[in-house]
Amino acid sequence: MIRLDVFSDPICPWCYIGKTRLDYALETRPEHPFQIQWHPFQLNPEMPPEGMDRREYLEAKFGGQQKAVKAYMPVIEEAAASGIEMNLEAIKRTPNTMNAHRLVHWAGLEGKQNAIVDRLFRAYFVDGRDLGDQKVLCDIAAGAGMDADMVARLMESSADASDLLARDMDARKKGVNSVPTFVIANQHVVPGAQPIKLWQQVIDEITEELKDDGANSEASTS
Repeated sequence: MIRLDVFSDPICPWCYIGKTRLDYALETRPEHPFQIQWHPFQLNPEMPPEGMDRREYLEAKFGGQQKAVKAYMPVIEEAAASGIEMNLEAIKRTPNTMNAHRLVHWAGLEGKQNAIVDRLFRAYFVDGRDLGDQKVLCDIAAGAGMDADMVARLMESSADASDLLARDMDARKKGVNSVPTFVIANQHVVPGAQPIKLWQQVIDEITEELKDDGANSEASTS
């Protein structure tokens, strides 16, 4: 297996698009070699714990309503072109995502990370749910087969928060400054929401290399 590390934030629209395109590619290559691991990257590390009104956040970030709309047009166009459902009008709050990242981490310990990431993206970009609400996160956890009561207890504590913050900071120090960022085999960095065809090409090339390495290994021992 080849490790594919993904740095992402569940409120990043390009991360949602990037994951969906990657998933499409993986579905067309069911024998792909990737073992996927998701890592924390907060788009808004200074966001208050309670989050803030979505419209106020966008207008402050982009300098007014019209600029905010203009900034999101490429997102809407790319989502539509890829057949990705996105209901931006349903989003009322921009949350602090640390607890969502904690949930992704705990899901990884149970082998349910990908399912949780999927549910977080859908909850935010399709259903407009507040990912800063612990009850929402517990509901998402339960939907993926996790113990919601255990997640609720962990949420009430500071479990793993400092570790995830350190991982976020370490990624920035190593050069990750936007998401999604994909790192293949701890060597090759692939930034951004890449097209399905690119991922298919990458998978095919890696698969062929693995076959060649296997054939050479057999030849050297025969």
